Amino acid sequence: MLREVTATRYVEPLRSGGSVPAVVEADDLGTYVVKFTGSAQGRKALVAEVIVGELARALGLRFPELVLVHFDPAIAGHEPHQEVRDLHGASSGVNLGMDFLPGARDFTPELAEALRVDPLEAGRIVWFDALTANVDRTVHSSNLMVWPTLGTVPPRLWLIDHGAALVFHHRWEGADPAKAYDLRHHALGHYAPDVRAADAELAPRVTLDLLRAVTAAVPDAWLAGERGGAPAEEVRRAYVDLLLARVQLSGAWLPTGFPTREELAAEEALRAARTRRGRPDWLKQVPDLHGRPAVQQDGTVHPR
Repeated sequence: MLREVTATRYVEPLRSGGSVPAVVEADDLGTYVVKFTGSAQGRKALVAEVIVGELARALGLRFPELVLVHFDPAIAGHEPHQEVRDLHGASSGVNLGMDFLPGARDFTPELAEALRVDPLEAGRIVWFDALTANVDRTVHSSNLMVWPTLGTVPPRLWLIDHGAALVFHHRWEGADPAKAYDLRHHALGHYAPDVRAADAELAPRVTLDLLRAVTAAVPDAWLAGERGGAPAEEVRRAYVDLLLARVQLSGAWLPTGFPTREELAAEEALRAARTRRGRPDWLKQVPDLHGRPAVQQDGTVHPR
């Protein structure tokens, strides 16, 4: 079960994600990134965070400790933005906290060179994301951190943010344990991930007992209303059964055939060019706000 702490000081909101989590200090003297039950992503995102995060830790992947955080909106009364205060007001009670990694940096290709990401570590993470239907660790948003970045301890890759995983729980009736998800744009796809070695190592460790343990960490209240209002234990069994069947069918969804960096760049340029063809002539020379190349009237692609 997850430890429980009480938030004692509101430090700041984090606006890098749509859920607007917050950094808080707690009565155990720890600092946590809190994701709120009242966020637009809903409680399914917190359920995914707990199940996938605890499974990652059980399999030896680096993921910060999760805790249940008792949060009183009054401690954040000085927050100046009304929409954030509204979020806090809708989240009074138990929320989800992740241990804060001070000084951690977002994973980038430049940091990857310094880390020397090896094929087996890359393979473990890609395999794990394929198992848990996590399509949100991409070259555009890695949801990987590098920590520590100071001192004598060598930096390591840490997994974060699994609220978008377990996509099957948004439509249980169509859940397919053998489904292969598109991971071609995975953040570690061009580091030669050895997913077959990872499958041989990790699949036997995903047991019935382990899945029961990680799903037991989800508070009953976060499972309320799922699967037609079924009891919490029945909902937990649905997660266990799906993930257990999925790991037993890994041969059907094992991701392979990752494109190279050059292939990814060419694919992105082609996609951008196709998008621009449908724009009015006067817009074709305007740089894309998302950093994609501009396409001139003669078809020449110019970087932003």
